[in-house]
Amino acid sequence: MTERVFVLGAGRAGRGLTRALRASGVDVVGLHGTRAEPADAASGVGVGISAGSLPESLARADIVLVTVRDAQLDAALDQLAAAEDLPRHTIVLHASGATEPAALERLRAAGHACGTFHPLVPLADADRAAEALRGAWIGVDGDATARAAAHALAARLGARAIDIPAGGKPRYHAAAVFAANFPTVLAALAVDLMRDAGIAGEPAREAVLSLMRAAVANLQHRDPARALTGPVARGDAETVQRHLDALAADPAALAAYRVLSAIALELAREAGTDPQRLDRILGALGGEEIEAEQGGGE
Repeated sequence: MTERVFVLGAGRAGRGLTRALRASGVDVVGLHGTRAEPADAASGVGVGISAGSLPESLARADIVLVTVRDAQLDAALDQLAAAEDLPRHTIVLHASGATEPAALERLRAAGHACGTFHPLVPLADADRAAEALRGAWIGVDGDATARAAAHALAARLGARAIDIPAGGKPRYHAAAVFAANFPTVLAALAVDLMRDAGIAGEPAREAVLSLMRAAVANLQHRDPARALTGPVARGDAETVQRHLDALAADPAALAAYRVLSAIALELAREAGTDPQRLDRILGALGGEEIEAEQGGGE
């Protein structure tokens, strides 16, 4: 693997991956976006950003890594398939964990191995991308040659690859959303509740973040059922009821609390919490209605 990579898509993901690849010794032969920028203006990625027609440097690429947004992916792949400078041996990887773009078939018909290279890490800051990717996981799928290239590229970044089974992408990506996006949503909700309780300003935010860091740290040493703490884990129906009463005027927070507590009940059962106590919590949460929402009722 000669690892000459052309990055198509110069947004946050493209810039971050370019920075990380170059820091790992990979030859990035081009970074192409919607707006041309010289290297000294390209947010520290170290290469100039081209725009418009695909540049001649595309012909040097062994791998093209497409990092545009999902809504732009088919158009970007079509542009790539139409490029006269794209060598037949070039492998095409895209960074979407959610989609199976139809335009890949045009590239496959032209002889290109295609697949997915989806970093399971937020790439909001190009300056921190190399550090963020080191030890992270990359979701890969596609043709055998593309998978092998994706595994090798992940290894160069100091990351690990996880193979996405055929047909598994929607649930895989939903799992990624739960892990990467919803903690931010929960933090915002928790901070709002702290402030509603009268704890205003930065202490509310810092207290929530500290607690979340401690919860994640627990998960590094225990499985979820053993790492779970709080009233559901203890079988404390009285505290759960007090929470439900306190949230009654906030429908969104109440709904989130009920659904997440119902899932927590299953973890608590697995950990061996008294079933009678857990049944009382289920009753407080809504009993049959909650079970129906989870698929356990009619």
